[in-house]
Amino acid sequence: MFNLRVVNNNINRFGRSMSRSLKKHSPEILTGLGLAGMVITVVLAVKATPEAEKEIEKVKKEEEKETLTKTETVKAVWKCYAPAAASGLVSAACIIGASSIHMKRNAALATAYGMTQTAFKEYKEKVIETVGEKKEQSIRDEVDKERIKKNPPKKEDIIITDKGDTLCYDPALERYFKSSADAIRKAEQYINRRLRDELYVSLGDFYDELGLKHGSIYEDIGWNVDWGWVDIRFSSQLTPDGTPCLVINYDIEPRSGYETLR
Repeated sequence: MFNLRVVNNNINRFGRSMSRSLKKHSPEILTGLGLAGMVITVVLAVKATPEAEKEIEKVKKEEEKETLTKTETVKAVWKCYAPAAASGLVSAACIIGASSIHMKRNAALATAYGMTQTAFKEYKEKVIETVGEKKEQSIRDEVDKERIKKNPPKKEDIIITDKGDTLCYDPALERYFKSSADAIRKAEQYINRRLRDELYVSLGDFYDELGLKHGSIYEDIGWNVDWGWVDIRFSSQLTPDGTPCLVINYDIEPRSGYETLR
């Protein structure tokens, strides 16, 4: 039996789903429309050129002139190029709109991330206040112990540097490397000196000091002097095969560099 209410509900659900999908992918859609519009703009401009040349020749004959001034030329051909100009403006508006949406979303993400970091800091302070600093460190050690258990080192994946022979673990990139507590402390001190002078230092800068390769994304993640100094905490653990390992933890986690602009 035909049920109009069921049909209407299905149509409404489909409409809401489409609306959410369009909103979610609006930057991609606008960028695609903008690029397609640019192509159309070029095509329209090319097609309009022969007609524009005819209009120029027509005005020359009517005005009995060999050449036209720039103003006269524009008056003669503007109608020919009007569709191309309109297409170009719409295309530019689409691309600018996509960029604007991306900027707003990035700002919202940065704000949300900052709120999360604040909440986490308050939570950590309350944990220390409740159970004590030693117990809190014990909890951290247990977390690091579980990390190494789930992701044990593989000999072929361990990064060798000229900073030392102690096995170290970087939870941020989930990788093992050879260094030393002294080398890491020196890198920490260097980063804090730069932080004092430059106000912002990236996680990539820290990795550079340790002789570790990294992607460009880690240039946009780091520390702002307003958040406090970089304070690295070590957790001494044993790998499943019994090898001593230093786990690196940051008292202030590196964050998006864009937060420095807020």
